[in-house]
Amino acid sequence: MSRRKTERLLNLVICLLATRRPLSAEQIRQAVPGYDRDGDEAFQRMFERDKNELREIGIPIDVVRDPWEDEPGYRIERESYELPEITLEPDEAAVLGLAAQVWQRASLAEAASGALLKLRAGGVATDQPVGTGALELRVDTRDPAFPALWDAVRDRRVVRFDYRGAGSETVRSRTVEPWGVVSRRGRWYLAGYDRDRDAPRAFRLSRITGQVATVGKAGAVEVPEGVDLRAMVGFPDETTDERVAVVRVRQGACEGLRQLARAVRPGTGGWDEAELAFTDPERLAGWMASLGADVEVVQPPDAREAVIRRLKGAMA
Repeated sequence: MSRRKTERLLNLVICLLATRRPLSAEQIRQAVPGYDRDGDEAFQRMFERDKNELREIGIPIDVVRDPWEDEPGYRIERESYELPEITLEPDEAAVLGLAAQVWQRASLAEAASGALLKLRAGGVATDQPVGTGALELRVDTRDPAFPALWDAVRDRRVVRFDYRGAGSETVRSRTVEPWGVVSRRGRWYLAGYDRDRDAPRAFRLSRITGQVATVGKAGAVEVPEGVDLRAMVGFPDETTDERVAVVRVRQGACEGLRQLARAVRPGTGGWDEAELAFTDPERLAGWMASLGADVEVVQPPDAREAVIRRLKGAMA
């Protein structure tokens, strides 16, 4: 299913859930993005297909015929749509909790909010909770490559990007058939088939530099049956040995860093010196760069260079 159609169906569900009174087809056409640019006949065909698809997946759309109105009205009764009370075992609840934490940003959240705004602008009364926190989906990652790779996995589309290998400053272009994006130990990885190496590989997103480009048409990637993405990410080309970074910290600043440091020693000239345990220079660099002028990484050299790269990229 295309992204445009997915958003239109989501907007239609939100529209019919949020309204306090049945809406005619014309009101739906004006309120739901994706319908308003089509002609009358095209709209009717599309609307009928959408209603049928939603009903096929179990979403009940009620048709209300008012004797005082020429056209029938449509809505989704909340009582019929909502799930009954569910009892989960602790491990099942934990899995759902982790899944919920995955999302922190998504284009569908913006589409949902836009649909409600359009409904209200058209004079349709809506229930506020439908468009608030329950639909504000997010993805907790700072890796710039994540959105493009997530889309590529969804669309089964080949990608090309520049990648810096572990323990190296050399950046090489990689062409990859993406199979999935996986989180492991707080880091995100792309698992897929590396066309350059002619083998399955895992790539840490924090080592991807520049923009991710798509290659060819959607649907070109076939994910092998039985492939274990988590197993692939279990052996990325990286070391997991813990190391210690020496960081200069401005006095009176960065209390959170001080709390996490192994040791903090008074320094001179308005600076203290802290020791931080780390395993990934890029992850450490992202943290240090976010603290701006209040920190300076002294050692080791690869961590210091990673911070410099981040700051130069931000300036560019």
